Parts: sequence; C-alpha cells; structure tokens
Amino acid sequence: MLNIGDFEVHLINDVTTHVDGGGAFGLIPKKLWSRYFTPSDDNMIPMCQTCLYVRAHGKHILIDTGLGTRLEDKHRRMWNIQNEGGLLRGLGVLGVQPEQIDLVINTHLHSDHCGGNVRLAEDGKTLLPTFPNAEYVVQRREYEDAMHPNERTSATYILSNYASLVESGQMRLLDGDTELLEGITGIVTEGHTPAHMSITLESEGQSAIFLCDVSSYAVHFERLSWMTAYDVEPLKTLETKRRLQAWALEKNALLIFPHDTKRTAGYLRQHDNLSVFLEAIDEPFVGE
Repeated sequence: MLNIGDFEVHLINDVTTHVDGGGAFGLIPKKLWSRYFTPSDDNMIPMCQTCLYVRAHGKHILIDTGLGTRLEDKHRRMWNIQNEGGLLRGLGVLGVQPEQIDLVINTHLHSDHCGGNVRLAEDGKTLLPTFPNAEYVVQRREYEDAMHPNERTSATYILSNYASLVESGQMRLLDGDTELLEGITGIVTEGHTPAHMSITLESEGQSAIFLCDVSSYAVHFERLSWMTAYDVEPLKTLETKRRLQAWALEKNALLIFPHDTKRTAGYLRQHDNLSVFLEAIDEPFVGE
C-alpha cells in the first residue's frame, strides 16, 4: 500500500498481456528499447494493466478498470493474456466488494482501461455495471471520440464498455480539468488521445500522479522523445511530458505507470547535467 497523506493507494494488475514491441515503442529502434525489455522470439514484451484502488475521504475509488471479464477467445489470443480478472480478485483480497465502489474514473476509453466497467449478467447477454453504486466519469471529448471511432481506433474503442453507462446517466462527462474529490483531480493530458486524463492525488503536502498512457512505461517518461505507436498526437504527448516532468520535480511527486511490469512507480530525479531518471520504488501489486 502507498500512502499519499491521508490517502491509501493500492496497485492492482487486472491482467498481464504481451504486445509487439514495435507498438509499445513506435519509432524507437529495437536495439535501444530492448535494453529495457527483452523481447520474445516473435518480438513480444509484457504489459500489465494497472488499476488503482484509492481510499480517500471515506470513499472507495477506482482509477481505470482494465480489460475486464468479457473477452472473447479471439481477444484473449490477440492480447496473449495471463491472469485475467485481476481487478475483482485484487479488490476481494482487500475486502472490497464491487457494490462498495463510490467512484470509477476512466482515464480514457481504450478497451484495456475501461473493459471492466461492465459485466455480463447470468443470462450471458445483458450488460450490467460492474460497480452498480458508483458514479463513473470520463472526459466528454473522449466519449465523443470513442462513440465515433475511425479506422485507427475502432479496435480499441468498444461501445459496449461505456455507451450504456452514459445512456443510463451513471457516467458523468467532464469538461476539462476537474476536481473529483478534494485533492483528487482529473487533468487533461493530451497526446495519447486528445482528451486523455491523468489523475493527481494531493494530501497533506504530498503528491502523486497516475500518468496513465502519457507514459505507458517508466522509460517513456524519462525520455521525452520516446512514446508508443498508439499515440494519436505524438508531438502533443512530448509537450505534455515536458510539462509534467517539471511538475513532478517541483512537487517531488510519486509517479505511477499503467503498463510497466518492472518499474510500476517511482520519483523523478535529476542528474547534474539536468537529464532526468526514475528512482523506482518496490510496490507490489495487490495479491501478487
């Protein structure tokens, strides 16, 4: 467990997938990125799906919901999945039931971050909110983009993950940076998608940020020019990271990454030559 002032933060890995290194690192040559992750013979590297459970102000809060439990066999094969269903399993380890969750924050609506929003009823057809008593939130612009996917985004924007929640009024659409609870703020960090959010946590003079896909892996944050092939506005990702690097150094903020299987969290430090590096902390996933 991490403590940010009065806030309790638990990292839960919903599932471990294996993705092509070319997707995870885009234009960066394999000779460089393979220093950090050794690819398999078919160029695959591991990617966890980190969700945050936060206990703050007497509320139970989730940040992202992973891939969920509704994957078809073809998607399991596509994602090369291990340890499916880890979010609900991790909450169970913490003694938290889905009905207790008060707030679900979707950083964005790619399927690996919101697939656990809903579940199938016993009839195997009807969709139900996984967290029936929670308010769900996401940026309005993100929802609008997700409702009109194009040839590039149609594989990851899956309407069943979110459309019914908005239609029922259970998902609230945000317009820009929004304080969701005292000290918990969704800030627009454009680049990966135009309305992607990162989540800041600030309590008793301490700060943390769930960067999400601003930096899928820690090395993406250390190196401004490194980013995934999935970013729809890569030059904006670069400038967003530049701004967040300065903020992280000023605040001595704990940084939490969504997909890094080796360095899930840490603090940004500066060399004498002003280049930066991550001082990682050892923070295991709940139940692992």
